[in-house]
Amino acid sequence: MNNSNSSGAGTGRKVGGALTIEPVADILEREIQPLIKDWLSRVEREPELAAIPLSYEERTGHLPHLLQDVIARLRLDAGSKAPISKAAAHHGDLRHKQGYTVAMAVEESRLLQVSIFTMLHENVKNLEFNALLPDVVTIADEVDAQLKEQMLRFMAADIAASKAAKSN
Repeated sequence: MNNSNSSGAGTGRKVGGALTIEPVADILEREIQPLIKDWLSRVEREPELAAIPLSYEERTGHLPHLLQDVIARLRLDAGSKAPISKAAAHHGDLRHKQGYTVAMAVEESRLLQVSIFTMLHENVKNLEFNALLPDVVTIADEVDAQLKEQMLRFMAADIAASKAAKSN
């Protein structure tokens, strides 16, 4: 019997009356939907981001894929290089088409890290502490690598648009 409770800081996850210690990747995977909800709430409180009118799917549809890439990276052997995130590349293209600026994409990425780390704090009693700091570094590195890929695609779209405008 699994009873998950992530409603407050330090709440534990108990299995059969005992507290369950979990790897960060498992907690992220279990908490994807509440994490997306938290991220969306943070995004909606940012006037610049909220000013772009998007549906729930348009605003959050990329997150399960990006978060799965983070989870996969956490589960790689230490020292393994993660593949470039195809989801991040697609997201960069999408946000460019939706009218985002580079600063807006960076802000979304920052809010994703805040949401992830807040969720980990809320599950602190379940965390494997010996892996926590290396996992936090891995999460930050992966989210930043995704942001880099998004920005590369974003800039490529800007260059293409500029060339198209000059040829007209």
